[in-house]
Amino acid sequence: MRSLLFVPGDSDRKLEKGLVSGADVLIVDLEDSIAPQDKQRARDTAATFLNGRSRESGMRFYVRVNDLASGLTDDDLKAIVAPGPDGIILPKCNSGADLQHLSAKLRLHEAEAGLPDGGIAILSIITETSLGVLSGSTYAGASPRLAGLTWGAEDLSAALGARSTRDDAGNYTDVFRFARTVTLLASSAAEVAAIDTVFVNFRDADALKRECLEAERDGFTGKLAIHPAQVPIINEAFTPSERSVEQARGIVAAFEAAGNPGVVSIDGQMYDVPHLKRALRLLARAEQPNA
Repeated sequence: MRSLLFVPGDSDRKLEKGLVSGADVLIVDLEDSIAPQDKQRARDTAATFLNGRSRESGMRFYVRVNDLASGLTDDDLKAIVAPGPDGIILPKCNSGADLQHLSAKLRLHEAEAGLPDGGIAILSIITETSLGVLSGSTYAGASPRLAGLTWGAEDLSAALGARSTRDDAGNYTDVFRFARTVTLLASSAAEVAAIDTVFVNFRDADALKRECLEAERDGFTGKLAIHPAQVPIINEAFTPSERSVEQARGIVAAFEAAGNPGVVSIDGQMYDVPHLKRALRLLARAEQPNA
C-alpha cells in the first residue's frame, strides 16, 4: 500500500474519479468529510459504490467508519460490510483494545453477510487522541486483521489545544514528530505497514515530494492522500528505485554465495544481518508495490 486516497462517501462523482487516480487503496470516507445530517446518505452511496466494483483492477477498497465513541460505528458497519470492502479504517483508535473491539463487530457482520471470518482487514489511525499516542505498544499481537497503522496530526492538535501542527519553517513541532515516531515504532513492533499521514496543501507538489522522501527514508511504506493529484507523487516516492533494487539483490546474493554468514564484504564495505533484512524487505516491496 503506497498511496491511500480519501474520497467522500457521499459523492458519486468523486468516487468514480478516485477509480482512475492510480491509488493502491481507495478510502471511502464516512467520517470527517461527511456532515452529521448526511451520514445515512453517505452509507447508502458507499454501499452502492462498493457493490458495483470489480476487484480485477488490483485497487483495494477501504472504508473509514466513524470512531467507536461516536455511536455511529454499528450503523456504518451494517451498511458497508455486506458489499465486502477489503478493509476498514478505524479513526481515533486509542489502543489495541479498540482494534479488538472493532474486530469483534466485524466478525458478527461478516457472519450475517455470509463473508469469510476475518476477511476484512483493519488499518488504525492511532495518534488522534493523547491516549492513542501513549498506547503504541498495545498493537503487537492484538488482532490478525491488522494490516497497518497510520497517524494523524489535526485531531491531535484539537485534543491538545495546539494552535498549529508545524513551525514557521513548515516542520512538525515536537509533539507531532513524537506521534509520527510512535506510529513507526508501533508498526514495526506489530509487523504491519507504516503509513504516513496526509499532506494537506495538495497544491504544493514539491513539499509533498520532500515529505514523502523523508517518510520513505525513515521506514514508512506508504502515505495517505486527500487529492488525486497527490497519488503519482506518492507512488513514485514509495516505489523502490532500480538502483536500490539492484543494490538489495547484490546484498542478498552475496549472503547466499557465502552460505548466509553473519557478515559479508561487498566492494570493501561490510554488510551484516540487519542489512540483509532491510534488503529483503525492499525487494518484497519492489515485487508487490501496491500490496
